[in-house]
Amino acid sequence: MGKTNNDARAGWIGRWDRFMMPFEDAANLIAATFIFMLMVLGVVQIVMRTFFNNPLSGYIDLVELSMAGMAFLGAAYTQRMGAHIRMELLLGYLKGRAYWLAEVAGTLVGMGIVAVLVWYSWDHFLRSFQIGDTTIDAEYPVWPSKLLVPIAFAFWFIRLGVQLAGSVRLLIDPTLPHEGVLSLKDAAEVAREEAQEALGHDVSGDTHQKGH
Repeated sequence: MGKTNNDARAGWIGRWDRFMMPFEDAANLIAATFIFMLMVLGVVQIVMRTFFNNPLSGYIDLVELSMAGMAFLGAAYTQRMGAHIRMELLLGYLKGRAYWLAEVAGTLVGMGIVAVLVWYSWDHFLRSFQIGDTTIDAEYPVWPSKLLVPIAFAFWFIRLGVQLAGSVRLLIDPTLPHEGVLSLKDAAEVAREEAQEALGHDVSGDTHQKGH
């Protein structure tokens, strides 16, 4: 019966893990598109100003509006890939339930912080939408940019929730297969995954069997 319950938990954790992947990938792609378009816009701005003495109207406003997407939309994807900065000096010495207990504690703290960010960023968006906030120069509406922030944080919160569920499952039984969790990786594994990612292969399912 215990194994059946563990299998059921692994099933829904895996489903949520896979369900979130397209949303995280799309958000990360949008963030990358913002970066690319800002680079193109910068080149156009330089050309127009230098050769035609006619800089783009509202260039600074567009840069400001793109910042939210560039900064936050890739957060959940980065969490899934384990690419956020983590303090792993202590974690590297932990094994079994001690390791997963530390993961549960750290993920709970992260979820608490992100939940606060979701709440206040949504409130900030609503205020901007209701008062019709615009940029100073070109008077572009600000609320679409501000809406991206709670959406990005909501994706991040759900991703952390998936990782919390996976960590709790492994805290109960560290010998189970890993589902939806982060695991410590050595330098060789990180290099291999970065190479696979560059070639277009999904490496999010690969795990280092740390904690067994």
